[in-house]
Amino acid sequence: MSDAVPILHMITPLRNTSPFDVNMAVDAGFSSIVTYSEVALGDVAGLTQDAMFSRSPDAAKRTVMFIGGKDASLALDQMAAAAKALFPPFEISLFADPSGAFTTAAAMIALVEKNLRGKREGGLTGAKVQVYGATGIIGGIAAVIAAQAGADVTIVSHLVIEDVEAKAVDFKKRFGVKLNCAVAKTDEDKKALVADTEVILTCASAGIEVISTPVLEAAKKLIVAADINAVPPNGISGVGSNEDGVKLANGVGIGALVIGQVKYQVQHQILKRIRESDVALQVSFPEAFQLARELSA
Repeated sequence: MSDAVPILHMITPLRNTSPFDVNMAVDAGFSSIVTYSEVALGDVAGLTQDAMFSRSPDAAKRTVMFIGGKDASLALDQMAAAAKALFPPFEISLFADPSGAFTTAAAMIALVEKNLRGKREGGLTGAKVQVYGATGIIGGIAAVIAAQAGADVTIVSHLVIEDVEAKAVDFKKRFGVKLNCAVAKTDEDKKALVADTEVILTCASAGIEVISTPVLEAAKKLIVAADINAVPPNGISGVGSNEDGVKLANGVGIGALVIGQVKYQVQHQILKRIRESDVALQVSFPEAFQLARELSA
């Protein structure tokens, strides 16, 4: 193992680096952390090569670039730009997790998958999944992870269908996944929509109840409902933040803090593994989902 000090460079297109991510990095053992704000896509290659060329090849592998922000597509573009700037033997490690969305979405889908075991043959494969709040960063990536796992995913807008259609087009180009689109403005719309769904994911803004009790009662085939909103009222009626498999009118519910516990473990483990690795790693949501599966099994 190289005795070079691990260095973490944290970039974000926003005005400020997330204190949450800084705290996570310190708790994972990083003592040398440098933050960069308002980083544009065009800045990434130069920053990456400055980080890699300033150390020996062995030390370069103990150098990490963390990509934050609040835009999944931009974070992935920045990660791709950083990866393109690398070449042997000076590779550094890359980890994208904007707003913690990649690790949160990974934890959410892993817990849904866990709760489907023994209740649905094939798990997520072919399961009808609806994502509310899919235009947000967590909802969009949760939809992609579920679709990549074989689910039949519908992303739902509460305003106009064009909002989710744009997201579906982008994700089909990026990931090759097909996402169905729908709009549901009222409870009556939602009742009709959930009639044959097996999984409901709510990823809307904090403090908004998205799925009411009457909507849950209409979801006759529901097996699992999961919510990431920890601010009252919760996103799904009857699913408190600490609920882990609470019985609903149909199916069971998973609360935000239960998802958050797995998310924390995933991010912590990834940061720790990258800090200790003598091989340059590249980590995004697929790797986060694999780890979340292992941790929630």
